[in-house]
Amino acid sequence: QVQLVESGGGSVQAGGSLRLSCAASRSIFSIQAMGWYRQAPGKQRDLVASISSGNPPNYADSVKGRFTISRDNVKNTVSLQMNRLKPEDTGVYYCHVYGAGIDYWGQGIQVTVSS
Repeated sequence: QVQLVESGGGSVQAGGSLRLSCAASRSIFSIQAMGWYRQAPGKQRDLVASISSGNPPNYADSVKGRFTISRDNVKNTVSLQMNRLKPEDTGVYYCHVYGAGIDYWGQGIQVTVSS
């Protein structure tokens, strides 16, 4: 069974930066999309950024210009560089990979931005 392992979360003051990374425990066949979702306390899980084969990255409006998603097709990893963080970016961030009709999710990693 494939596991997605996230790293890089933590606490930071507003205006700071964090970089999230996600690695699969083994190769995933035919990856079509990789991305990051965020779930704030009491809210639903929403897309933050995604990247799929042959398409430009897709970002939530709230993070455009501040976050950058990237993927390594050889290593099957996806990263999220988060700059100019705001308190409203606080939440649990989940790595997501879609491949061969299967959705894979990481266990989630906490990001806390203090004002």
